[in-house]
Amino acid sequence: MSLKVTKDQALGIVKQYEQVLAIINKYNKEKEQLLSILLDIQCASGENYVAEEWAEVVARELELPISKVHDVLTFYAMFSIAPQGKYVIEICKSTPCHVTKADAVVKMFEDVLGIGLGQTTPDNLFTLMHTNCVGACEIGPVAKIGEEVYGNLTAAKVAEIVNSYRGVSSCQK
Repeated sequence: MSLKVTKDQALGIVKQYEQVLAIINKYNKEKEQLLSILLDIQCASGENYVAEEWAEVVARELELPISKVHDVLTFYAMFSIAPQGKYVIEICKSTPCHVTKADAVVKMFEDVLGIGLGQTTPDNLFTLMHTNCVGACEIGPVAKIGEEVYGNLTAAKVAEIVNSYRGVSSCQK
């Protein structure tokens, strides 16, 4: 089986590789900066995840076992090893939020986005998922997008939140 790669695809791969190396070098290849390096790579990916090939580059450049990089990528909830939307909408599934109707909030987001829980919108802008407690029980049920936490949600408020993220160009961290 032969794999055909176009010139544009090859140039894209080289550009991504150079970008990953630049991020690693920005942190002076310091092992202690692994989390920051991976966060920057995830942000730069355009799909809000760290691809296997870039995890391997990080391991090699930092002289770490690939298992160490994988441990970090799979332990911390802030990382993904699969493509996601630019904005990950996390709906708290803790007991206080569940009691205050977190399922209804999931349904509101599903209706506005046209996707189900665990899915990404066709434009790769939003991914909808559950998360553990975000520490905002007093305004539950809550949704978290990046570092922003939204509570006391209604269908109108959910639509307003989603619309506020459309057209924003910065990366979520």
